[in-house]
Amino acid sequence: MKKLLLLVLLLSLGFTAQAVELEGVRLEDNVHLGTSNLVLNGVGVRSKFIFDIYVAALYLGAKKSSADAVLADAGEKRLALYLLRDISGENLLYAFKRGFENNHTYDELMVMKLAMHNFEMIFHKMGNLKEGDIILMDYQRDVGTQVKLNGVLRGTSPGAEFNTALLKIWLGEKPAQEALKLKLLGVQ
Repeated sequence: MKKLLLLVLLLSLGFTAQAVELEGVRLEDNVHLGTSNLVLNGVGVRSKFIFDIYVAALYLGAKKSSADAVLADAGEKRLALYLLRDISGENLLYAFKRGFENNHTYDELMVMKLAMHNFEMIFHKMGNLKEGDIILMDYQRDVGTQVKLNGVLRGTSPGAEFNTALLKIWLGEKPAQEALKLKLLGVQ
């Protein structure tokens, strides 16, 4: 009887929802996107010089520890950015554009010209972002990458290729920050 009770207790602990907290940001282990339940793959802080800019969290259909596996995954995914300081949408966009350029050739970027333009327009219109703002970049196959600011849809960039290019900012061969890449992959 004691063994059965211990087994039930251990099994129930394995199914309890957990939350991760980093830099005062609470991140759920699971989120729902479209028709998919996604799991927190990894979370880390994007820093520049001595400043922490945002907490980034990557959600996937199943955990993956390889950048190639994440980039090849055609399923729904979410990249969430929790701002730790005030920043303009223009400055954030500038950093994203550098990430695109660092991980793609000019010709590769030209193939995604419309999606890139849509993405740029979204961030041009955001104006000044505040500490505590949440940017969600949600990818769904039939929709594209939707960008939401504090839960409000700001725009969509079409295509799976664009979402892969976007993720390469953090997971590509020349990521925004190597330590953050490893954390998003859950290997550090």
